[in-house]
Amino acid sequence: MKKSVTAVTAAAAAIALALTGCSSGGGASSDDPNAEVAFWSFTGINAKDGVKEYLEKQPDAKVKLTEVGSTTETATALTAALAGGKVPDLVMIQNDDLPQFVANSSNFVDLRTLGGDDVADGYLPWAASAATAEDGSVVGIPTDVGGLGFAYRADLFEQAGLPTEPDEVAAMWSDWDAFIEMGKKYTAATGKPFVDNIETSVFFSTVNQVSEKYYSPDGELVYDKNPQVKDAFQVAVDTKDAGISAGIAAWSSGWAPGRANGAFAVTVAPSWILSGIKTDAPDTAGNWRVTTVPGVGGNWGGSVIAIPARAKNPEAAWQYIETMMSAEGQEDHFKKSGTFPAASEAVASEAVRAYTDPFFGDSKIGEVMATSVEKFPSFYNGPDTTPINGALLNTLVELEAGNVTSDKAWTTGLEKAKEAIGD
Repeated sequence: MKKSVTAVTAAAAAIALALTGCSSGGGASSDDPNAEVAFWSFTGINAKDGVKEYLEKQPDAKVKLTEVGSTTETATALTAALAGGKVPDLVMIQNDDLPQFVANSSNFVDLRTLGGDDVADGYLPWAASAATAEDGSVVGIPTDVGGLGFAYRADLFEQAGLPTEPDEVAAMWSDWDAFIEMGKKYTAATGKPFVDNIETSVFFSTVNQVSEKYYSPDGELVYDKNPQVKDAFQVAVDTKDAGISAGIAAWSSGWAPGRANGAFAVTVAPSWILSGIKTDAPDTAGNWRVTTVPGVGGNWGGSVIAIPARAKNPEAAWQYIETMMSAEGQEDHFKKSGTFPAASEAVASEAVRAYTDPFFGDSKIGEVMATSVEKFPSFYNGPDTTPINGALLNTLVELEAGNVTSDKAWTTGLEKAKEAIGD
């Protein structure tokens, strides 16, 4: 069905071969909880810190960490390994890549066999549900979620005559129409763009606030006829047409300097992005604030951790999960790394809810993120969520570049999405 199957399979095989020397699997399994765990993670989340924390808590344990590549590259390598290569003992899977693995749950240890029938009960229900197969087997444990917030430059807002306190700002952009109007006021007062871009800061926020996204709850593809997706896309188009976007794509060469030099005043800030702002713009400490996004809460990001069925050291892998994915473990990791927990007790804890950071003017970051994931309506993600996301996002990038017109953007996005999934 999909035009990209051959290319994906070839890439998967190449990555899997490169990883053979640092993988496990294929032999008799060990029940030693301190056997060396072969752990695959993707880059960009500083998995080394998590491993370091684990070894401090379990000094007799051993972990061999391999940061495979991007989330997509990690999923591709895992697909190849599961098809017959050597598998790791433990692997991180990003939420958008998860559906294809949950659909083939026999490739993984049902974690109920290691942690009991209620092993998933301690996590946000929608996060746990995404990692649970139709037969009830638990493929993975949620490691984190990506509660949505917006980060903004309070100093630039003040120069534009706009409110600067997080509660005031949240009230002023209570919905997306109000957000656009606020942006117009900022741009009129300063002559500068309001928001960094429309594809991630606007579309990825709006489309991750829906109750039904690209699939219906029973797994039917509905992205091309779902009014919630079309409306979310239109908010991004309207933001572009209002003339308030800098057109600086996330992770582009201009994004980090833009955070530092005031090229834009607002950017989407799921919890995992905040540390990047601090790294990219250290001289702006104290000028940023964090508050809620317009509309309901939302979520961008999050992962699960899983044990492949052919893992050599499943007991040792489970010890890692038990230690680091407990509510206490996720709370500790949040305080050290900013990775927002998925364990319900951790989300509700005082340490998480009361979390602030002087860099962001002591904004109520923990409360903003916790409220966001609690209000998140959740939706079903299917195996083609990632390519559909990419097609619609890339269309909005093309819109900002002037290569697509606003009146053709939605139909162009649908055409690209259909092509991407071979529909």
